[in-house]
Amino acid sequence: MEGETTYRKIIHVDMDAFYASVEQLDNPELRGKPVAVGGESERGVVSAASYEARKFGVRSAMSGVIARKNCPELIFVPPRFNRYKEISKEVRSIFSEYTDLVEPLSLDEAYLDVTQNKKGNPSASLIAKEIRAQIYERLSLRASAGVSYNKFLAKVASDINKPNGQKTIPPEEALSFLEGLEINKFYGVGKVTTTKMYNLGIFTGKDLKGKDEAFLTTNFGKSGKHYYNIVRGIHNGVVNPNHTPKSVAAEHTFKTNLTSEVFMMERLERIADELEGRLKKSKLAGKTITLKIKYSDFTQQTRSKTVPYFVKDKSVLLENVRELLYQERLKNSVRLLGISVTNLNVNTKKKEEVLDVQLKLEF
Repeated sequence: MEGETTYRKIIHVDMDAFYASVEQLDNPELRGKPVAVGGESERGVVSAASYEARKFGVRSAMSGVIARKNCPELIFVPPRFNRYKEISKEVRSIFSEYTDLVEPLSLDEAYLDVTQNKKGNPSASLIAKEIRAQIYERLSLRASAGVSYNKFLAKVASDINKPNGQKTIPPEEALSFLEGLEINKFYGVGKVTTTKMYNLGIFTGKDLKGKDEAFLTTNFGKSGKHYYNIVRGIHNGVVNPNHTPKSVAAEHTFKTNLTSEVFMMERLERIADELEGRLKKSKLAGKTITLKIKYSDFTQQTRSKTVPYFVKDKSVLLENVRELLYQERLKNSVRLLGISVTNLNVNTKKKEEVLDVQLKLEF
């Protein structure tokens, strides 16, 4: 019909408690028990928690000490990322049976555009249900899914009926759904932004929709326009199967707090070595180098520097990180250090712009 709007059909698939579920799959003795992946050491951090552990308030990014207090029966297991990658590949092979337009966000989640699909199935909801069934049948793992006409809504929807469920938000229901959604449930609105929204009297999508674009831009900068659009159901990002990262990073939490910059540089050398490996493996380099510092009181600081050439080698990473570390006095002892590289060369035609002569630098 002339004038009729054509909507895309987007699915967001999110594996349920992926790392922990893989551990329970491989070790039957862990099934039905509260499991945390990582976090066992005194200063460790939980990478993932089973749903049995989540009932006790155990969450990813929580310190292992707090996780143990919340759940004395918690079973800690070391992470096995090679195994998770192996399973993730098998999950993605199932996706590829339905569409080539698959954009992985991480090992355990991805967007799929099934507007045109290999099964010729016009129902994205039925495709999502079938994919989840195939994942369980072949891998004995559960997945949840969100279905809608854009990526933002599909992502939000996938959290609604977790675990082992799905939610479809059709175009005609999108605006009423968004108006009733609590602002902290909007994908991309984290704790800091949520608090700021609350202080501005924004608690739901309806409250957000009541603010004009100028108000949102004044208070949230470039993100203001994004918030103005998403609450109106507008999000034009396409599912990109060639999705590339915006940053590459490596960081370490230390068993003992560091108080000396000399010791910190020793640790940063190892972190830079790991980061160099990740950059080269991804065939990436970047112009902006950021040093992340987390203090013993859990406050965090970042210091960044942008250089006129693409960096990928450890020697130049360290040269700039050293400068950032000594940029100002540390306010406390340090429990975590990290280095990240952004402003990547993903969009440049000549990745050979990367300064390979960096290797010749000496310290």
